[in-house]
Amino acid sequence: MKLFTTTALATLALAATLAAPAQAQWAPTKPIEFVAAGGAGGGTDQFARQIQAAIAKEDLSPQNVVVANKGGGSGAEAFIYGAGASGDEYKLIFGTSNEWQLPLVTRLGYKAEDLTPIATLAVDEFVVWVQADSPYNTIADLVEAGKANPGKVRFGGSQSKDVDQTLVRRIEGATGAKFLYIPFKSGSEAAVQLAGNHIDANTNNPAENVGQWRAGQAKPLCVMADQRMADTTKVTETMSWNDIPTCREQGLQVDAYQMPRTVFAPADVPAEAVAWYTGLLRRVSETPEFKAYLKNTSQTARFLTGDEFKSYIAADVERSRKQFEADGWLVN
Repeated sequence: MKLFTTTALATLALAATLAAPAQAQWAPTKPIEFVAAGGAGGGTDQFARQIQAAIAKEDLSPQNVVVANKGGGSGAEAFIYGAGASGDEYKLIFGTSNEWQLPLVTRLGYKAEDLTPIATLAVDEFVVWVQADSPYNTIADLVEAGKANPGKVRFGGSQSKDVDQTLVRRIEGATGAKFLYIPFKSGSEAAVQLAGNHIDANTNNPAENVGQWRAGQAKPLCVMADQRMADTTKVTETMSWNDIPTCREQGLQVDAYQMPRTVFAPADVPAEAVAWYTGLLRRVSETPEFKAYLKNTSQTARFLTGDEFKSYIAADVERSRKQFEADGWLVN
């Protein structure tokens, strides 16, 4: 009788388990706010809005997505806002490597650790551009000019102590050249200044300078990547993105330098929400809309999440900290 009772109870327990509904996966029950760490029309704003559009087009979320811009302080405004929303699973912050680099060079109201890494979806390439009629035809030519006339070759970029100036400093550190770095409000402004012959070179992303390239006002010297860009569609009559050599091909011994397009959540967001957003962004990265966006902006697809994304951040923080300390920029 005892054996029968034990077996019967076990059978009833198993039946009850099978009959019980599985625990529901987390999903948003109210609109989601995408906070772009940049102004309207800028690269980060376009990144957030393209993801918003892909979600709507493919019906990937049960709730609407709204985009808000908080671009003050080179994007610090958005990260401070996110840090102040601890535990809020209805906010995602869109940025670049500025999320973890800004606190290294500026005293701010947040630390990089105050936000939860969700994913990187792409990397934006950096191209060294010069005027179309410039005597510089390779990065080696430009470097030699920076050695022969220290501080005379004018290198423009977006912001100071940001990704563009960091790249210029890496070129200087690897070659011994010395350039005059001139910061502008945006890459678009740096492109206009180059076309107007007010500077000698810039380090713009492809999308920021493609208009001047097509118009015959600028030419690319090299791309700061391990391999050439894949797109073979002609941009001008004679060249595609794939025709631009890497800077290493031209003898510049500087590691690949790319700007990741990143997404963060506030701290202390439930793990179930993090998992849901990770899955959402992975599905977005596979949509035709997002792939078209990458092609149109000449970005490179690269999906990082979890420990892989955290390791990427840690490695870049270590590398940046060493450089910023050498440059006298480090505050943290």
